[in-house]
Amino acid sequence: MSDMTNPGAFQVNHVAAGKKARSGLWMHVFLVLFGIIMLYPLVWLAVSSFKPSGIIFSDTSIIPRHFEWENYARGWAGVAAPFKTFFLNSFVISALAVIGNCLSCSFVAYAFARLDFSFKKPLFALMLMTIMLPVHATLIPQYVLFNAFGWINTILPIVTPKFLAVEAFFIFLMIQFIRGIPRELDEAAAIDGAGPIRVYFAIILPLMSPALVTTAVFSFLWTYEDFLSPLIYLTSIENYVVPQGLRLLQAARGSSSWGPMLAMSLLSLVPMFIVFFIFQRKLIDGIATTGLKG
Repeated sequence: MSDMTNPGAFQVNHVAAGKKARSGLWMHVFLVLFGIIMLYPLVWLAVSSFKPSGIIFSDTSIIPRHFEWENYARGWAGVAAPFKTFFLNSFVISALAVIGNCLSCSFVAYAFARLDFSFKKPLFALMLMTIMLPVHATLIPQYVLFNAFGWINTILPIVTPKFLAVEAFFIFLMIQFIRGIPRELDEAAAIDGAGPIRVYFAIILPLMSPALVTTAVFSFLWTYEDFLSPLIYLTSIENYVVPQGLRLLQAARGSSSWGPMLAMSLLSLVPMFIVFFIFQRKLIDGIATTGLKG
């Protein structure tokens, strides 16, 4: 009522509302253009996978004049092994990496966040220092060790470290999450006679599902798209994973395999999109809640 009786105030509010609407419009335009730029490589990949290999880089049309469905058939048939073998190997290694990281990193995180033991602070600092250690610095010592064990050309060098809590990033993420869980729950369970192991399985583990989902998603994505570790440790084609399979497809057929390689590249993205969209809500919750309490 006061705005209606005061024309000056009504005009000011109207101008402010107009500026806010224009600002929101420009922001939406910017976001749409930015989204198109970000999605363009994926769109180009999808379109090019249906083009003949000889015109992929010369034909700039958005819609292919002729859909080359044979690219998918040739890519799936592979070179020295069917491409489904590479998918299966990647899924097995990624699944084991997820299980290993979730179990081992949660154990270590629970110990640092809740238990008291000797040299806790120095060990925690040492654990954080490993985050800054590049993987290339430990590559040669690890290769020498795994070669002495006779593990080369098996998945053991890739999978076994995941069960030994070598991922300091996930440990720190879970520590931050566990610190946000009230200690009163632990104390109530201890009064009822529960020990640390029972407290972990009965209380901590069920409550930290967002952090576990975050760890699982990132473990799957990072392991699934990893090229360096399989390149170093896997030497037989039947043990290759998807990134190695794509490189093998290109190296074996040269320029004539661009179509099949792009087709298999597009298919290789499907599992990552599925995993992300299924666990998107839990993933956001896990990232948002791990930094609430230091």
